[in-house]
Amino acid sequence: MSHERAEIYDDRPCALGEGPLWHPERDQLFWFDIVKMRLCTREADTAHHWQFDEPVSAAGWVDHATLFVASATRLFRFDLGTGEAEDVSPLEAQRTDTRSNDGRADPWGGFWISSMGLRAEAGAGAIYRYYRGELRQLHGGLTIPNAIAFAPMRPLAYFTDTLTNIVQRQALDPETGWPSEDPVPWLDLGPLDLVPDGAVTDAAGNLWIAHWGAGCVGAYDPDGAQIGKHPLPGRHATCPAFGGPDETTLYCTSASEGIAEPILEAQPENGMTFALPGLGPGRPEPRVLL
Repeated sequence: MSHERAEIYDDRPCALGEGPLWHPERDQLFWFDIVKMRLCTREADTAHHWQFDEPVSAAGWVDHATLFVASATRLFRFDLGTGEAEDVSPLEAQRTDTRSNDGRADPWGGFWISSMGLRAEAGAGAIYRYYRGELRQLHGGLTIPNAIAFAPMRPLAYFTDTLTNIVQRQALDPETGWPSEDPVPWLDLGPLDLVPDGAVTDAAGNLWIAHWGAGCVGAYDPDGAQIGKHPLPGRHATCPAFGGPDETTLYCTSASEGIAEPILEAQPENGMTFALPGLGPGRPEPRVLL
């Protein structure tokens, strides 16, 4: 696969890049390096990051100056101007063997966030939803929960336990966004030999999935048929996000974790953050309502 369409958006290699978020009011991309405990961004040609003392992995936007951030032990408001954090809710704060992982705001103003074992221990992970002051566990006994995304035209959520290679789909209550039915298998990526990591939907309801180990983002229509496969220079693609002024640029984080040093020396793009223009269009991420 060639990389002629993919551009390097940010050349700082992440050990485990994750959680890209295009802030629609700031026209600015934010993302995380979970291992280095950083929130990263760019403003024009200037790269910037905030350092934390525990892993951070996912965010939504609250207002022009504020992000809603998930860490290993808490959900908190983060002021982009002052760098100050204000706790909103604990998140598995009593556990020392887990951290947050994938997350995304839902169309009702809630926020879904997953947890997983620090060493990806089997069954140590879960998916939660924070909504109107309540943090509720939705699914437990998972290993690497990922691909949290929401359909634009119907009250549906997507998610996966990465090691199963199966993306689940779950009906949601149209008024509140809480799950209204049990999840059902929707897309089995095993026959394609593709591993699902993070995901996002576009305006047409297609699901775009970063494929760990395959160096690409796959696009799947609402029936689960693959309609595109877009290569990236980094072999461990981790999570996509639509952004840009018209929501037609697909950004994707990647990871250098688990790649042998000789390969990293020969292919330094691993772990960088990429942009693929002219795709989608996507949709602006909804605001988290606190």
